[in-house]
Amino acid sequence: MASGSVLEVMNVSVRRGEKIILGPINFTINSGERWVILGPNGAGKSTLLQILATKIFPTTGTVLILEKEMGRVDLFELRTRIGLCGAILAEDIPADELVKDVVLTAAYAILGRWNEAYDLWDESRAMALLTTFGVRELGDRLYGTLSEGERKRVQIARALMTDPELLLLDEPAAGLDVGGREDLLRRFADFSLDATAPATVLVTHHIEEIPVGTTHALLLKNGIIAVSGPAEQVITSEHISAIFDTPIEVSSVNGRFSARAWM
Repeated sequence: MASGSVLEVMNVSVRRGEKIILGPINFTINSGERWVILGPNGAGKSTLLQILATKIFPTTGTVLILEKEMGRVDLFELRTRIGLCGAILAEDIPADELVKDVVLTAAYAILGRWNEAYDLWDESRAMALLTTFGVRELGDRLYGTLSEGERKRVQIARALMTDPELLLLDEPAAGLDVGGREDLLRRFADFSLDATAPATVLVTHHIEEIPVGTTHALLLKNGIIAVSGPAEQVITSEHISAIFDTPIEVSSVNGRFSARAWM
């Protein structure tokens, strides 16, 4: 495994019936890097994220996550080292769970409080994370009563509960209004400045949702990698136009990207 690497995907592909929906693909993510995966609907983003989250296995190829090879490691143990925020988690969170317990139960990589024992450190960390993402006052509310924006912040706090070494974010700003999106992206940017923050993979198809501090980008189209590398070299008018099959002008100001179609 490459020195400092957190994730290695080698010759990975996923087949459904007779169709290959992803791959073969290869890429490596190193410690301290912040990646964004971009692509149109159907490009393979969700399938790739499910592999990285250890939810599904590739049909072929090798995936090394935190120096552990999928298929040769206890996934329950590995999942406590991976923070996850997105639809593949959100739909399973019980609506009648207290917000603070949604965060706490991440310590055991489970959903739904049962008979687990948590110490004062666990409880303090859960409340500190809720504070970081601006929802501390919601700790005693039921998760099902929250707005979409509030739920996203709680999910992110949960994702960070175990101090993960890899953080996976599946369209964390989707469904938010402009104010909610900008507040969340600001908090992400602040968080990324922490030298101890985990390597991050964010999946989206809106480049306006890429937070400041993103170091690398990977563009998917038709299940394969169109281009990957340093964000400023990848997120360009030429590359974005090519993967979305539309003439698009991309601009970048102070680390934030924006796009508009050519008139």
